[in-house]
Amino acid sequence: MAVKLRLTRMGAKKAPRYRIVAADSRNARDGKVIETIGYVNPTTDPATVSVNEELAMKWLRVGAQPSDTVRNILSHQGIMKKFSDEKHAAKAARKEAK
Repeated sequence: MAVKLRLTRMGAKKAPRYRIVAADSRNARDGKVIETIGYVNPTTDPATVSVNEELAMKWLRVGAQPSDTVRNILSHQGIMKKFSDEKHAAKAARKEAK
């Protein structure tokens, strides 16, 4: 099962709200989700973004691939940098262990 972190649309017509979810890549955009990680409200100025950092890191660690938009959102929140730093530290630790 290929897991993706992506947006799912909620809200009324012409008043979108999005949830950031972990979902099987074969499911529809608004279909079955595994877990909700956060939400985005683009109608406010500036856009309201709330992401559960612990859940996002958990899914990134197990190999979930973020969509381009979710990757940008996580980058603005500083989560992608933290994930990258964690990966490089683990790689360096493995290299020293050899």
